Amino acid sequence: MVKTITQWLALIGLAFFITACSEHEVPVKPSVVIEGQTMGTYYKIKVVGETLTDAKALQQEVDKRLELVNEQMSTYRSHSELSRFNQAEQSLTVSADTIKVVQEGIRLAKLTDGALDITLGPLVNLWGFGPDDRPNKIPSEIQIAERKKITGVEHLSVNGLTLNKAIAELYVDLSSIAKGYGVDVLVDYLDALGEHNYLVDVGGELRVKGLNDKGLPWRIAIEKPVDTERAIQQIITPGTNAIATSGDYRNYYQDNGVRFSHMINPATGKPINHKLVSVTVIDPFAMTADGLATALMVMGPEIGYDFAREQGIPVFMITKTETGFKEQYTQQFEQYLLPEAK
Repeated sequence: MVKTITQWLALIGLAFFITACSEHEVPVKPSVVIEGQTMGTYYKIKVVGETLTDAKALQQEVDKRLELVNEQMSTYRSHSELSRFNQAEQSLTVSADTIKVVQEGIRLAKLTDGALDITLGPLVNLWGFGPDDRPNKIPSEIQIAERKKITGVEHLSVNGLTLNKAIAELYVDLSSIAKGYGVDVLVDYLDALGEHNYLVDVGGELRVKGLNDKGLPWRIAIEKPVDTERAIQQIITPGTNAIATSGDYRNYYQDNGVRFSHMINPATGKPINHKLVSVTVIDPFAMTADGLATALMVMGPEIGYDFAREQGIPVFMITKTETGFKEQYTQQFEQYLLPEAK
């Protein structure tokens, strides 16, 4: 999902505000809130309860764990494990954490028939959505075909703690699931501390557990998919789960009147071109929800919805129409909607 810290926190804050107004008689419970920067974005954690009171100590532990994820998986750090693998000719021994995330990327690639591809970096860069600058002209079919030759998870394999690639140019980018993994890491830490009520947000990928500071289930806002205002499309109560949203309505550019999304379809090597503008996925793990949301955006409204329904995935989709927006959700998602929204 692409949004700024102000945009997302405004939506989260509004969700809390709605809860507070409707249940103002519920006494406020003590909570600790910390915020910081990681992975080129923000994080925010709210822990409710009386056992955790030292915000500074919590932040130090959180920063330490997120820093480790960056040292392992960031493509913006030349010395990270992932960067060193990308620079290697054939293989590299890495940490169990990096192996875990790569294996999930491979699993999701196979599950989604390649809609999620953690080796797509060369094509993302070609279209100007990576470290490379925006191209002076739209890539040619020849350029796209050349980049496609060096992508594909079929060229990537895992053997114990060793990553292997069948072609030296293979470039692995875990940005589609690494933020979600960071959320899962922090949740594991809070669970180990014995905390039962919290919200963990890393760049818009979320996990919640228990109750908020009003003693009520967490309410989370799904953003209205427009780039002209900050507004809420829907409010959900996800229970003890992760929530990830992917959309193409903020990160794009236009060339000669044609809109180019940052979401690249691995099958075509080109930006997606359909009317699906936002996908929200609920899953027990943020890493999985993160990857599935991206894959469903690539698939589009019809194929994506059919896939989610067949797989039993709780999914909420927003499609742009000539008159506005159309909402669509799977049966598994319905339980998380507020009663008045069903």
